[in-house]
Amino acid sequence: MLKKTDAATDDGLHFPWAEPPAGEAFVEVAPGILWFRIPLPFRLDHVNIYLIEDGDGWAVLDTGISNQATRDAWERIVSGPLAGRRLTRLIVSHFHPDHIGLAGWMCERFEMPLLTSQTGYLGCINISLSPNAMGEKPYQDFYRSHGMSLETAQLVATHGNGYLRMVSPLPPTFRRLVAGDELEIGGRRFEVLSADGHAPEQLMLYLAEENVFLASDQVLAKITPNVSVWAVEPEGDPLGLYIRSLRVIENAIPGDALVLPGHQLPFYGLHERARQLAAHHAERCERIAKACEEGAKSVADLVPVLFPRQLDPHQLSFAFSETHAHVNYMVGRRELVWDRAEPERLRVMLA
Repeated sequence: MLKKTDAATDDGLHFPWAEPPAGEAFVEVAPGILWFRIPLPFRLDHVNIYLIEDGDGWAVLDTGISNQATRDAWERIVSGPLAGRRLTRLIVSHFHPDHIGLAGWMCERFEMPLLTSQTGYLGCINISLSPNAMGEKPYQDFYRSHGMSLETAQLVATHGNGYLRMVSPLPPTFRRLVAGDELEIGGRRFEVLSADGHAPEQLMLYLAEENVFLASDQVLAKITPNVSVWAVEPEGDPLGLYIRSLRVIENAIPGDALVLPGHQLPFYGLHERARQLAAHHAERCERIAKACEEGAKSVADLVPVLFPRQLDPHQLSFAFSETHAHVNYMVGRRELVWDRAEPERLRVMLA
């Protein structure tokens, strides 16, 4: 059993638990809400899973990726710590593989319904039906026009195939959750919120009576969620949507709520962390503006401005898309303008 602490950090955040639960151990983070972790085979090596008491069983929030290790972990959990209690329903926050990956298997194995956003459900289905879509010429041309190398462009084109290796086929039906809904779980009412930027229509839950905010990946304590432009929406402004969502969260959720994030440790200091995240992105925009004082830059030129360390091709693909998000945000704010004199080599310059 992990001891509850009140460890504070210099950035104003407070961590009730100084370390995560080990293995398949649970921590009761609030009455009737359990926290444990599922390992991931990535640099970010875990996803947080939450169980919410639901009558004679437990509602599940998120799943982990679809692989044998994750299936084995769930089998151990239901036959061990949860023995005698059923899983009643699965709530998925968004369509990234670490959150939705095992949804199809779990819903069939434990005979429970899937609840998620329409965007999350259809986004997962779309990638599953068209895993090679990003390899089409218009998308390749998009990345190349912004300075991406052929090697990295080809890697991006395979993301759909990698996605399929981490996601089991979804159930044929689901229940849609929409921002503003109230979801009753075990006699308690959870307010449903959604946010954009990291993933479209990412779902979050707020339990007012316990002042608990299940934030998914929108607000993490020590890392910034990935916010990226993708070729299917080349002029999209995910960073603008993300910053707008942070303001909505500040207005909707009290600053002293217990935040239960999708990764890392639960914490207090929601409003402070939201402001830190907004300031982080503002500082990155300042770096881009300073770089553009030297002249017009492609998105590829600006990647080392935000990511000065050496990146492998996989890391570079995400860094490129996140840099593009900052560029589109600044274009939308009229801080930068596109230089389209050479359509095959797009660059931005100060407005």
